[in-house]
Amino acid sequence: MLDLERLRALHSVATYGSVSAAADVLHVTTSAVSQQLAKLERETGQKLLERNGRGVRLTDAAELLVAHAGRILSLVEQAQADLEAHRGSVVGQLTVAAFPTAIRGLMPAALRALRADHPDLRVQLLEEDPMRSMPLVSRGDFDMAVVQDWNNEPLPMAEGLCKGVICEDVADVAVPSGHPLAGRDTIDLKELAGDPWISSSPDSICCDWLLRTLRAVDSEPSIDHMAYEFATQLSLVEAGLGNAILPRLGRCDVPPGVVIVPLSDPLSRRVYAVWREEAARRPAIRAALGALRAAVPADLPAVSAITG
Repeated sequence: MLDLERLRALHSVATYGSVSAAADVLHVTTSAVSQQLAKLERETGQKLLERNGRGVRLTDAAELLVAHAGRILSLVEQAQADLEAHRGSVVGQLTVAAFPTAIRGLMPAALRALRADHPDLRVQLLEEDPMRSMPLVSRGDFDMAVVQDWNNEPLPMAEGLCKGVICEDVADVAVPSGHPLAGRDTIDLKELAGDPWISSSPDSICCDWLLRTLRAVDSEPSIDHMAYEFATQLSLVEAGLGNAILPRLGRCDVPPGVVIVPLSDPLSRRVYAVWREEAARRPAIRAALGALRAAVPADLPAVSAITG
């Protein structure tokens, strides 16, 4: 009989492209993965890896086995979810990836509630941008991701994932207190054409969105400074170095030299959790989603309906 953990090791090598990358994902040593693969070769009587330059490549036999391993691992996950659902208990381990403002604005209260209500559930949290966290869930590296998309740019959902909406998060513009429009009740984004901007890091979903949003109002963005944290962005705005568009979730204290003005044509992002279809029946998934919704700040609208 084929050993499940050895199949998992082979599947990870195929997914991540190397023995060392598979070891990182599985949280074991490179030597441990190599030993699992060597045992799997003896079990099957087939050579599974071949040298390819400084790395390795899968043999035809390994490719065949990997296709079966993917289905087997999916069935195992589904069986575990069904057993948990049958017991009706929120137990085991739940790995969650979330973007920074969700970690700051939602996760502390949600994790505290989960620990109090479900002491037999262990939650592990990783800070990650949605463009990287959703593939982590699709591949089975994480059980759940808290992600975002914008009302003018939905985030595509990968096949095999489910989602549950948590809240709507409204965004405002932050300008230096000396800006000519700082005293306005609202600002039209077109009125800021030509201004310098401050954004998050260039490989983040928010930076890509800001570039496209400003271009959509006939403004070629001038992004002179990039910082991932809202507090840093606000410090740069206070110094008169540019404007920033900041969602309300997880927003830190606003410095005295910064004015927050709503946009006349509001921009908002939808925050939601995603998980694999195979895990949908896990009570831990439902408990985590409920805790996240309960953690939504009072000034943001929570969304109670689950959408698939």
